[in-house]
Amino acid sequence: MKARASVSLLLLLVVVVAGCGDENEEAGSVQPQGGESQLTLGTKNFTEEFILGELYKQALAAKGYTVVLRKDIGPTEVIDKQLTSGAIDAYPEYLGIALSVAAGRENAGHSAAETYRLAKDFYARRGQALSEPTPFENVDAIATTQFFAQRRGLLGIPDLRKLRSFTLGARAEFAGRVQGLKGLQDVYGLTNARFKPIPIGVQYRALDQGEVEAANVFTTDGQLASGDYKVLEDPDRLFGFQHVALVIDEDKLDRLGGARFMRVINDVNRRLTTSAMIDMNRAVAVDNQDEALVAERFLTEVGLLRAR
Repeated sequence: MKARASVSLLLLLVVVVAGCGDENEEAGSVQPQGGESQLTLGTKNFTEEFILGELYKQALAAKGYTVVLRKDIGPTEVIDKQLTSGAIDAYPEYLGIALSVAAGRENAGHSAAETYRLAKDFYARRGQALSEPTPFENVDAIATTQFFAQRRGLLGIPDLRKLRSFTLGARAEFAGRVQGLKGLQDVYGLTNARFKPIPIGVQYRALDQGEVEAANVFTTDGQLASGDYKVLEDPDRLFGFQHVALVIDEDKLDRLGGARFMRVINDVNRRLTTSAMIDMNRAVAVDNQDEALVAERFLTEVGLLRAR
């Protein structure tokens, strides 16, 4: 009987240990395996970047990562320094801007594929890595009201040369960028532009109130869905190819699990179409919805988060 009791006890222990092993394995399926699980993620200073930050944060949190999200850091000139100094580990960047501003290249690529390759090579030389790019791109553009464009016969950026002068509203850093006022003057000859610095987010109000005749906008802005504004054609593709990728410190990426970490980011990026970004931007910038809730709703709809 003692022998039978010992065998029974041994079998019970085997079952308990096996059960504990299954529990750990299941928990591990939503936890980063080994290394670190926390990162500091930064964003630039406008609506779409806030949304991207929330998308990445929530998708990563669902896989067991802890994300410290630092929003509204500033433009590439500022946030890139935060990345290289180690103040942040990663942030979403527009690839053409990465080349023209961070890399200081006059040529930011003649196609989306070339732009991505050049940006990836640039970051690799600095010890940084890129995720896959998004299907959507958000390109700087010049817009006017539909009324002003029709009255002055404006279809493309070159048509602005017909005006004796005009006021161009844009964020302050736009003035010195090749993909900005400097390029508009060099490529399109817009020496008749009077530059007026205005914060991101108020350019449509400035157009509506006549404070500026033209403004720098982004092609995925939710306000453009109203049809009240004319985005002028950019025939020489001055503003480049601006798909988004996450740039991250390579050493940090390795400690976060490398390919496992990037798989989460790439799963998000593959679902970010132009229409999806316009809808999310409009929900936040026009309808005043919270970016965290907008991001959560999108991730749930595409199957990257479980519905609550």
